[in-house]
Amino acid sequence: MVTLSAKVCLLGDYAVGKTSLVRRFVYNMFDDRYLSTIGVKVSRKIVALARGEQVVELTLMLWDLAGSEEFDSVRASYLRGAVAALIVCDLTQPSTLATAPQYAAQIRAVNPRAGLVLAANKLDLAEQRALTDEDVRAMARILGAPCLFTSAKNGDGVDEAFRDLGRLAIGA
Repeated sequence: MVTLSAKVCLLGDYAVGKTSLVRRFVYNMFDDRYLSTIGVKVSRKIVALARGEQVVELTLMLWDLAGSEEFDSVRASYLRGAVAALIVCDLTQPSTLATAPQYAAQIRAVNPRAGLVLAANKLDLAEQRALTDEDVRAMARILGAPCLFTSAKNGDGVDEAFRDLGRLAIGA
């Protein structure tokens, strides 16, 4: 078995559910109370992934970056060393999908070969949904990234999104 670690960042606007996705993935927990991330919060989780005939034990270092514009000036320093990013949008807020290319450009300015995954979060809020599957898929094509529909609340698509990030990180 090969043991590796990879820094991956979560990017997206304020209140799209980045912290909730990390909490669901790392601790299998969800909390309805909104707590704004200030700066960056780092979590980690070890996952086993196949790479060819090998099994890779990958330590994902998950950097949950604040979505606020006031952190734009320091975001580049937080992105340094990241090999992949989960760009998160909120299915109930179309403006959060429109900003996805800006986040992709930020990480690619620091690491042009960074892998991207687009997570369309809050799938559980079907009655409030404002983005169609095709809206999200069209943006994923623009970004050159796979897209997953996720719900931090019930866990739908969360493991898959982070495992996709891990596969991008190890080149599987």
